[in-house]
Amino acid sequence: MEITISSIMKRGKLIILSGPSGVGKGTVRMALMARPELSLFYSVSMTTRPMRAGEAEGREYYFVTKEEFLRKVEEGNFLEWNEFVGNYYGTPKDKVEEKLNEGKNVLLEIDVNGARKVMENCKDAVTIFLIPPSIEKLEERIRGRRTEEESIIQERLAKAESELAQAHLYKHTICNDKVEKAADEIAKIILA
Repeated sequence: MEITISSIMKRGKLIILSGPSGVGKGTVRMALMARPELSLFYSVSMTTRPMRAGEAEGREYYFVTKEEFLRKVEEGNFLEWNEFVGNYYGTPKDKVEEKLNEGKNVLLEIDVNGARKVMENCKDAVTIFLIPPSIEKLEERIRGRRTEEESIIQERLAKAESELAQAHLYKHTICNDKVEKAADEIAKIILA
């Protein structure tokens, strides 16, 4: 048997980071990505929702039409996918597998429904649920974005309550009261 670099490389870990809308998943993720010792690859999701100010194609999301998204669903090109507030979101599975096989730790920032789908198929995933210091603080963060109408804000808050009730499904629960503290705790979990 020939020994190659790829045959002795250790497969990366699949890390699921979830939490309600407005909890600061994106901010904590950026703090984690800045730590080279974690060897992280951020799995960019695909969505049909419109791009927000300051977002870039391929950085926050891959932005596609509903028709293109549904075609990819039919082709089996998602590790998980879901519909939320009239838009579709999904994790392209080819990129995840490629990076895991390269020895990278792949970070999925996904909602509870998507996480449950991934957990069913990836029993060894490292699962982390980010919680806010309080529901009031969460509402303050969501309103502070100033990007959505009141009806959407109310939908996000209702979904947040439902998601918080599912935190027990995750191996780890971290409170995001301070970004660096939350990132430190998550880094320890990844390195363990």
